[in-house]
Amino acid sequence: MAMNPSMLDKLSRLEERLAEVSALLSTEEATRDITEYRRLNREHAELADVVEHFVAWRQARRDLETAEQLRADPEMRDFADDEAAAANQRLAEEGAMLEQLLVPRDPDDGRDVILEIRAGTGGDESALFAGDLLRMYLRYAERQHWQTELLSESAAELGGYKEVIVRIAGNSVFARMKFESGGHRVQRVPATEAQGRIHTSACTVAVMPEADDISDVVISPDELRIDVFRASGAGGQHVNKTESAVRITHLPTGIVAECQDDRSQHRNKDKAMKVLATRIRDLQVRAAQAREAATRKSLVGSGDRSERIRTYNFPQGRVTDHRINLTLYKLQAVMDGDLDDLLGPLMTEHQAEKLAALAEEATAPQ
Repeated sequence: MAMNPSMLDKLSRLEERLAEVSALLSTEEATRDITEYRRLNREHAELADVVEHFVAWRQARRDLETAEQLRADPEMRDFADDEAAAANQRLAEEGAMLEQLLVPRDPDDGRDVILEIRAGTGGDESALFAGDLLRMYLRYAERQHWQTELLSESAAELGGYKEVIVRIAGNSVFARMKFESGGHRVQRVPATEAQGRIHTSACTVAVMPEADDISDVVISPDELRIDVFRASGAGGQHVNKTESAVRITHLPTGIVAECQDDRSQHRNKDKAMKVLATRIRDLQVRAAQAREAATRKSLVGSGDRSERIRTYNFPQGRVTDHRINLTLYKLQAVMDGDLDDLLGPLMTEHQAEKLAALAEEATAPQ
């Protein structure tokens, strides 16, 4: 497979950068600054993958050149033909892999996420479905060996949640979870339905890359209104005796975040600030994406909260993702956290869109 000079130059620079990062990781300065050390480790892992395939591609090209030289010897021609065929196959495979790896990554892919689930149309059944979705995502996080932390919950009277917010931390969480933002619809017979009629309810899911409190969002203290109040709901003797619950309002945007799940007002404030900063950053990112969408709208990566992205049909045991017209008849497995057969095709489609966009840019007149 031929590779254009600009791509070869980029790969050579990435190889040089990998050597630089490897050297930096061995310095005392890097080990003293844990944040910088983690950043360098992530960069090293990303670069190592690309460079590994570049080295394999370069070796295949050398093998092909050697095979071409052997063809000059009549006694070695058959052997040379076999070697050339094998080298060409490796060149094609490694070239295709490099093409995918060089597609610009979403800079947020390596971030942890704040997951918000809100009940929508459907009353009590919608709240129950919100609980089912939370369980589904927690099970999936467990399969991925991610860590989860409940930040805020507003429980419904008959079970489930009016709203629930969870932090999920681990390797490439946003890269896999970002396609879950949007409207999720459920079709089933509620437990309270005496006539056995199928009801349709909906929930809204928002998956936001967690904001870096220091560098991502600049929030001036005079832009905040902080209210403290007594917590409500379950909590034993502590509830309604101290003002531990915290509500923070960002005055310029009107964004509100509150937390009352911890007994400590200080910890509740920290959690609320984390959610607030993430929501503000998400608002900024979506505004930028909306501007970009004026020229090109992404099929699976828009994260539009109003978009109905998936339907869970319990009577038929199927789940359908409307963005890529994918239907799976394994609803129970999906609800138990087996999301790979849904998320995998979405990631593949997203990758294909990026490759198509790059091809358009490469062929567009200057």
